Amino acid sequence: MPLQVELVAADRSVWSGEASLVRARTAEGDIGIMAGHQPTLAILASGEVAISGSGAEGVTATVSGGFFSVDHDKVTIVAETVEVSSGAGAR
Repeated sequence: MPLQVELVAADRSVWSGEASLVRARTAEGDIGIMAGHQPTLAILASGEVAISGSGAEGVTATVSGGFFSVDHDKVTIVAETVEVSSGAGAR
């Protein structure tokens, strides 16, 4: 079962879709999320968020500040600023 991911900036929705892997940098270090991950709430550190799509789609973005949560294969990433650097654009 794929992850349902939503990437949101303070002022807009940036990307949403299915993914097989989400990688991010937190205040405590780098983390990778796959389906079945335990519920998690973490503070984002400035850096890269990589969302690997279930198929060929995915997105890489640079974020600053914010948090992400994982619950029942749903990943929500909320950042102060988001700059998409590759992959699919905003939806």
